[in-house]
Amino acid sequence: MTYRIVNARIVNEGTITEGDLVVDDGRILGVNTTAPVGAVVVEAAGAYLVPGMIDDQVHFREPGFEHKATIETESRAAVAGGITSYMEMPNTKPQTVTAEALADKHARAAARSMANYGFYFGATNDNLEAIKAVDQRLACGVKVFMGSSTGNMLVDDERTLEDIFAGSPLVIATHCEHTPTIIANEAAARARYGNDIPFSEHPRIRSEEACYQSSSLAVELATRHHARLHVLHITTARELNLFQPGDLAGKRITAEACVHHLFFNDASYATKGAAIMCNPAIKSPADQQALWAAVNDGRIDVIATDHAPHTVAEKARPYTEAPAGLPLVQHAMASLFEHVHAGRFTVETVVEKTAHAPARLFGIAARGFIREGYWADLALVDPTMPTPADPIYSKCGWSPFTDIALRSRVRMTWVNGELRYQDGAFFPGTGGRALEFARP
Repeated sequence: MTYRIVNARIVNEGTITEGDLVVDDGRILGVNTTAPVGAVVVEAAGAYLVPGMIDDQVHFREPGFEHKATIETESRAAVAGGITSYMEMPNTKPQTVTAEALADKHARAAARSMANYGFYFGATNDNLEAIKAVDQRLACGVKVFMGSSTGNMLVDDERTLEDIFAGSPLVIATHCEHTPTIIANEAAARARYGNDIPFSEHPRIRSEEACYQSSSLAVELATRHHARLHVLHITTARELNLFQPGDLAGKRITAEACVHHLFFNDASYATKGAAIMCNPAIKSPADQQALWAAVNDGRIDVIATDHAPHTVAEKARPYTEAPAGLPLVQHAMASLFEHVHAGRFTVETVVEKTAHAPARLFGIAARGFIREGYWADLALVDPTMPTPADPIYSKCGWSPFTDIALRSRVRMTWVNGELRYQDGAFFPGTGGRALEFARP
């Protein structure tokens, strides 16, 4: 299919160009260039045309937890939110810690993902040789849970961590929280509240100290072994001191922030409760403001979602039983445009952190930019049209944003040059492709 998207504000590589974009046979033909005969004309009417978001951290729950979500349902929700590519986490069932499990996920996504896909290979205390031998065409990175996790995915053996940082052939992406500190904090909360711990205690249980103790260890290990480290979902001002400002180019250690940590702060627990309970926890207004500053000065290199859905019934449990995690892909881009409306971020910065930077960081081939010959992964975002409260496309059926007026809307999304979503309607076909990596 050929498209000519006219009268758009095209956002790419730090500039905004008013004009037309031509897409042909899945690829970007050019800006303000002649379209082939028969091109379908799409009127942008001054909306922003941006590279689709590349979400470097999602949990789509398949296999093993399909009652919460599936690759099919969550990739549809992602495309509705302007996310055209995602990188999915290994804590499924079975865990993605073997070559066979990694290949199985690729097969599942090839059959039913609407968005493009990549998968992390998971680290455990006893699969070092599998990490070293991982097929680098099939894994986007190695995920290390340096904090509380389920099953055997908490890597807390010091020798194993040393070996992973010394020997991983891929980017090491870490979840950094210090488990002994969390356990001690929760014990203190139980002593005070019994089993009726309020959700507002979550950022004190999953505390600044728990985050810093683990993230500083990760940075120390990466520095010593000259490893390529990407620290996921930073939440505290203190942790930001571990990272260097400036452009991504040349960095060996990078950091990510997530949309919910940028949007909410601990005052929100009073009304949201379990609906914003996530790990690491949403923290103070001062921490939130420090994250905003770090997005702008480059200490935060990438913005992602950490999309992690649970059912309404699961989230209705008391604090000590409720699971952590939020469904976020559908509203991520619209929530980031709230910061644009507020003057905190520019549209160019949003595009840099959600598309350009993840493509560069992971070496994703021919995506993440509006360039001639690149795959046409695009989102049309109208800053004057509000996002409707429903429907919710994630299988869990809820979102922490449903009662919040988001002033911008993702109107259309193209994946590999095919229009897959427009104003609440999905078009037939899956359309997603495996991400390809251009690594040195």
